[in-house]
Amino acid sequence: MMLWFKALHLIFMVTWFAGLFYLPRLFLYHTLSQDPASLERFTIMERKLFAIMTLGAALTLVFGISLLLSGAYLSGGVPLWLKLKFALLGSLLAYHWHCGRLIRVLRQGKNTHSHIFYRWYNEFPAVILVGIVLLAVFRPS
Repeated sequence: MMLWFKALHLIFMVTWFAGLFYLPRLFLYHTLSQDPASLERFTIMERKLFAIMTLGAALTLVFGISLLLSGAYLSGGVPLWLKLKFALLGSLLAYHWHCGRLIRVLRQGKNTHSHIFYRWYNEFPAVILVGIVLLAVFRPS
């Protein structure tokens, strides 16, 4: 059963990260758009993608917690690598929440960020992903 939890945890993590990688790119395109049809199209795409990636985030957490409750990683206390992974996960959840705020700001036409901001903003989940994967694979003490 634990292998199923691990597989589903990874599958939904990939779903979540696909959204985290693409949504800021949509923000960039939205910011560069001028015509009402494009603005409406990006508003719809952002809202739908956010719903899908939120589901991916929730299921990633459900199956991650299932792994923890199965006792797979907690024998002898919470290891350092897992504490660090939780810290990165917390920053990723904050980023996800902030993306939701940016969707509302863009929908209302109150965006104050340039397309350059969104180019850099788009890099954050990649950095977090590298950290999480390295921690999960190498499990430093």
